[in-house]
Amino acid sequence: MCNHCVIENVKQNMLSRRSLFTGMAIAGAAVVGSGVKTPVLAQQSPGKVVDLTHAYDGSFPTFDGNPGIEYEWAVEIAKNGYQIHKLTIFEHTGTHIDAPFHFSADGKSVDQIEPEKLVAPLAIIDITDKAKDDANATVEAADIEAWISANGEIPKGAVVALRSGWSKKVTDPSFRTDGAGKFAFPGFGKSATDLLATLDVAAIGVDTLSLDPGNSADFAVHNTWLPAGRYGIECLNNLEELPVKGATIVVGAPKHKGGTGGPARILALV
Repeated sequence: MCNHCVIENVKQNMLSRRSLFTGMAIAGAAVVGSGVKTPVLAQQSPGKVVDLTHAYDGSFPTFDGNPGIEYEWAVEIAKNGYQIHKLTIFEHTGTHIDAPFHFSADGKSVDQIEPEKLVAPLAIIDITDKAKDDANATVEAADIEAWISANGEIPKGAVVALRSGWSKKVTDPSFRTDGAGKFAFPGFGKSATDLLATLDVAAIGVDTLSLDPGNSADFAVHNTWLPAGRYGIECLNNLEELPVKGATIVVGAPKHKGGTGGPARILALV
């Protein structure tokens, strides 16, 4: 091909590309002028990130009273120049997930919880005043209905959390038991979870030791909510820093195969 032909081809390609970009710019201006929104590639950063997770060690309250985590040095910095702990952890300790498999023989294990259920709208049901008078206070259907009346519908796929103020007691024996040594802490009542199940809620959460109240004799919520394919979060922290609606919860669930649950890092974006 002659030099003149090459030069002419380059000119034509440049003109074609210039026409293409000009057309795109005009089209873009037309879209803006018409009031049609262009796609957003990334959301703005949240104004606030609230950590809903307790830092914990072997002294953190557990249901059976035994340490939920134990540390042992596997590699020490003085000998090796770096360090590693060997951890012995019970799945249901600290701020943690209850997977469906926790209360069903064939339910989903924690690694099988769908990712889209781990990032969700957060609705908070506040029963702090009720819990001041009754350590075993529960969220009931009437509380859910009152929340909806005041705040609008609970979004599908939401996480609904009980806020009782109990997380502030975590360093005190009263987080777990009453003066007589009996389990005593707020939880969900079955009337509430039966209603939430009809609203397509993904999960429930509590700032206490269990989804069921401390005086529960049959674990009715565990035995109905989890086997239905939904999950729970126990021992949430800092719910007092959040509005009752409008936040997004990010549930950093563990992903060990066949797990019945496990410690999780839970964040809220406001």
